[in-house]
Amino acid sequence: MRKQLIFALLAFTLILSACAPAAQPEVMEEKPTEAMMEDKPMEEKPTEAMEAMPTDAMMDKHTATPEAMTDKSGMMEAPAWFGAQLTNVRSGETFTINDFKGKVVLVETLAMWCPNCKKQQMQVQALHEQLGDNPDFISIGLDVDPNENGEDLKAYTDSNGFDWIYAVAPAEVSRELGNLYGAEFLNPPSTPMFIIDRKGEVHPLPFGIKSAEDLLKAIEPFLKDGM
Repeated sequence: MRKQLIFALLAFTLILSACAPAAQPEVMEEKPTEAMMEDKPMEEKPTEAMEAMPTDAMMDKHTATPEAMTDKSGMMEAPAWFGAQLTNVRSGETFTINDFKGKVVLVETLAMWCPNCKKQQMQVQALHEQLGDNPDFISIGLDVDPNENGEDLKAYTDSNGFDWIYAVAPAEVSRELGNLYGAEFLNPPSTPMFIIDRKGEVHPLPFGIKSAEDLLKAIEPFLKDGM
């Protein structure tokens, strides 16, 4: 009888343990570590500055590249000032830079009061002597001082024996020169000069007085380069 009771208690205990729910291990919620965050960076919202950056299409529209500035014939598209009416103070005739298309043009921006300009023009004079009468070469002295006039400029060229083309730059021409090539081109003591090649492309020369020999070295390749 006692054995039967013991077996009954054991069976009852086994039944109770089988019905009890299994203990679930406690799982701690793991916070993301800095290393985990570095593996998968957060999506960055564009800032106002990033949104304001130009797209490729906008840059193509506003950035003047050499390809964009050439026409179908391969000639450079002329800047507006090439078409401005200028007056040669020595002859009284009007001209535009476009009139010299296909030639090599040397331009110096100057003022009559500027001693460096006069020294530079003396080197241009020596350059003319070295080149002789070359119909493909034109040199122009462009007075960019708004207080100077054509009559005085003619007297200045006569007294110094400078016998090439001289003109007083209208305000809009001076403004465009500064915008296109830099404000230093409106500062005569820097002796600014540039070459316009046969295709109409502008090539600024170094600032400072340039010798006739240096000018010749700069110009000769453009004179040898045909259309």
